[in-house]
Amino acid sequence: MTATPPTPTEAAPARTRGFVPALEGMRGMAALGVLLTHVAFQTGAANTPVLGRIWERFDMAVAVFFALSGFLLWRPHAAKARGLGTAPSVGYYLRHRAARILPAYWVVVAAVLILVPSAADTAGLRVWVSNLALTQVFVPLTLTDGLTQMWSLSVEVAFYLVLPLLAFAVVRLRGDAARWRIPAILALAAISLSWNFIPVPTPDAIHADNWLPGYLPWFAVGMLLAELIDNRDQLSPRLRLLANQPVMWTVALIAFLLSATDLGGPAGLTRAEPWQYAAKMGFGAIIGFALLAPLVLRPPGARPHRWLESPVAATIGRWSYGIFLWHLAVLSVVFPVFGILPFSGDFKEVLILTIALTLPIAAASYALIEEPARRFARDRDYAKAAATPSPTADAATAKPLAEPPAPALTSATPQPTTTAEGSGGW
Repeated sequence: MTATPPTPTEAAPARTRGFVPALEGMRGMAALGVLLTHVAFQTGAANTPVLGRIWERFDMAVAVFFALSGFLLWRPHAAKARGLGTAPSVGYYLRHRAARILPAYWVVVAAVLILVPSAADTAGLRVWVSNLALTQVFVPLTLTDGLTQMWSLSVEVAFYLVLPLLAFAVVRLRGDAARWRIPAILALAAISLSWNFIPVPTPDAIHADNWLPGYLPWFAVGMLLAELIDNRDQLSPRLRLLANQPVMWTVALIAFLLSATDLGGPAGLTRAEPWQYAAKMGFGAIIGFALLAPLVLRPPGARPHRWLESPVAATIGRWSYGIFLWHLAVLSVVFPVFGILPFSGDFKEVLILTIALTLPIAAASYALIEEPARRFARDRDYAKAAATPSPTADAATAKPLAEPPAPALTSATPQPTTTAEGSGGW
């Protein structure tokens, strides 16, 4: 479906820009946003007038994750269409996605289903299998305590599986025809907004609005940025406003505030009307695009972003997947251990405790599981390439252009050589 990457010694056209460090920091902020909205819900802070709707709508951090995945994973395909690089083979891509996502995720699932009483008491075979397979959005009553946030990871993994098909669908749009790729992506996003108006038959307790088609607009805006980044010098003066951070982040703020009204759905867990669901998807797409566009499209020589590229933000970004995976398990322990009743207040205290306990667990997850798994997959490919001198075999296993060879996520320097480009939303 896609071209294989070049060998390490094979000359390939350079990208106009490689790693975007600020995206690592943005990923960390999004992870904390997800944590915040869950703490607000479980302490009852989401029920307070006005401000509660704001805390609740921090679930839009998921839109940022999905936009990041769309940008980072689609970027090699966008560059290839313009003769600026190559895209990884499907096998390489899926193998490295699995190495990035599954080991740490499986550890969390096992820990929660064994050690968290409210989850362990109801963890039958169906719960185990559906959670380990990331199919819980399709199997009734399998989103269990400590793991309910994993619905979004299930959607994310569905996007990973669909992305090679999307790349194949537009494979002929290259060279001069590459200009049609942006309209194609916009059409995909627009069509997907109608998903919740379709009466999709589902089992009881399963809602099709938690499936990938409904969230494609959030991924699509990242794919759109991937198409724009290598053409930013050719943008019209009007479109260059996309690189203006004050303007674009103001747009994101307005979309966020509107999404916190009834336009984005009712408060709490009440199901939205189809039009509200479509509006929320639209607001999320605007938020994800507007937050990322200034980081992605700014001139290559621009000064580093003061706080998104700071050592602290970069570190939180590296730990972001662990933060996402573990924070609800930690939250379920904070209440009984510290004698706090759920839904009874103490928002600030619970938030501080949850962050303080989640960060070291996330750091351990990164150091002991996530990075070793990625390094194993990377070293395995290099070993296979070294053992197979054939150019064809080398091309099939070589590191794709989107990922520099240095492992980097273990680096403490402010200019990491790893790439969020190879990490997707995670």
